[in-house]
Amino acid sequence: MTLKTLRLSDGRNVVLQDRGVGPVLVLLHGVGMCAQAWGAQIADLAQDYRVIALNLPGHGGSDRLADGARLPEFVAWAAGTIAALGLGPVNVAGHSMGGLVAIGLAVEYPDLVVRLAALNAVHQRSAAARAAVESRAAAIAQGKGDFCQPLSRWFEDDPAQHALRMQVMEWLGAMDQRSYAAAYTAFAEGDDIYSGQWARITCPALVLTGDGDQNSTAEMTHIMAAAAPLGRAVVIAGHRHMVNLTAPAQVNAALRDWLEKQEVTT
Repeated sequence: MTLKTLRLSDGRNVVLQDRGVGPVLVLLHGVGMCAQAWGAQIADLAQDYRVIALNLPGHGGSDRLADGARLPEFVAWAAGTIAALGLGPVNVAGHSMGGLVAIGLAVEYPDLVVRLAALNAVHQRSAAARAAVESRAAAIAQGKGDFCQPLSRWFEDDPAQHALRMQVMEWLGAMDQRSYAAAYTAFAEGDDIYSGQWARITCPALVLTGDGDQNSTAEMTHIMAAAAPLGRAVVIAGHRHMVNLTAPAQVNAALRDWLEKQEVTT
């Protein structure tokens, strides 16, 4: 699939995929991933929508942010990228870290977001979960990250998922260590930045996860959806964190339902 490069006003480059025509859907991937992780969603949804999958800063050829950037800086980057594309209000879906960025966009830049979908997003981690993810962030920053550990959480021990697991391992292995550490730190510290702002998200909001996701749990998903005025929770049985890869038909159906619902204004 052809990649394009967009130059922002600050001189940074953003690498993206742009396919299809129609209402615009912007896709934001998770830490260590890339726009290609949305391949199954792009192939399906680009039949009826213009789908633009962005490579986050420091990922897939996109320039990194300044040292010390945290979630609000990633949100501002996403807003600047959407503005630079000159598309006006768009539908935004994000996975994992991308989900947190999408939530931040809906809170901070509501005029840019028609609909919000947060897939496998985290919400107010427990003290133990926070300590674990911060420990992983510190290890990654020291060059001691272990890809096997996240893969064991993200995928079922199922031969049918082996090829997907190897593909994700390849994407992780291609990451620049400095960029990976920066994004993971922003992710580790970002779960509660916008967590109390869901009542402000008045656009249709889909919150989706797999029932086997140990970190982006079904409970979190229901809490976020219940807090949004137009929120809806979807929990896909038998899948974990990489549900967009392992259950593409179900994820695509949920996204289509979200995209096709009549826009509600107040």
